[in-house]
Amino acid sequence: MQALPFQTLAQLPCAFSLPASKRPKDVMDKHLHNRYASITVKSLPRRVFLQLMGTGPISLGINPVFAAPVQEMKEPEVIRTLKLSSGVRIQEIIEGEGPEAHDGDFVQLNYVCRRANGYFVHSTVDQFSGESSPVTLPLDENQIIRGLKDVLTGMRVGGKRRALIPPSLGYINENLKPIPDEFGPRRSLLSHAKEPLIFEVQLLKIL
Repeated sequence: MQALPFQTLAQLPCAFSLPASKRPKDVMDKHLHNRYASITVKSLPRRVFLQLMGTGPISLGINPVFAAPVQEMKEPEVIRTLKLSSGVRIQEIIEGEGPEAHDGDFVQLNYVCRRANGYFVHSTVDQFSGESSPVTLPLDENQIIRGLKDVLTGMRVGGKRRALIPPSLGYINENLKPIPDEFGPRRSLLSHAKEPLIFEVQLLKIL
């Protein structure tokens, strides 16, 4: 139910009271004093007050960026699930129809990286505008995290996969790609380097 503005709430008559026009002012003041004399008014924190008035972050549908998980979306249908000998678990979401990526190729892709609990870490696709900034990576485990190389090798252009990558196949050093150029996202990503990470990748082209 939509909360009423403060001005509207202040103008609503109290239940079982006479209209102000029919009650003398001194009688009204005495009535209010007797009725509410025992009430102690305490100041409310601004956040609580805003939520009670229907203007806080919850009522406006605004979630704190760093505290809230990614919004729930309909799960895509998984074609098949694979577990590689390296320990990487892969879900095939879309099987591409283009050329297949091989060891040593340079590939262009979009990706979303999340923690194992689903919390967002980094993406090449802007969550608000939908604009993407694809990255180009070599399928070389000396330059990119090995787990991602395992995911991309054998994919076809147009394909989409989701993978759970163990930390031993992830960011074992800070020079491995993909990694954001900006300090904040880079720091956030590396702070989770010792955790399993979920990568959802879409292979765009082989260069």
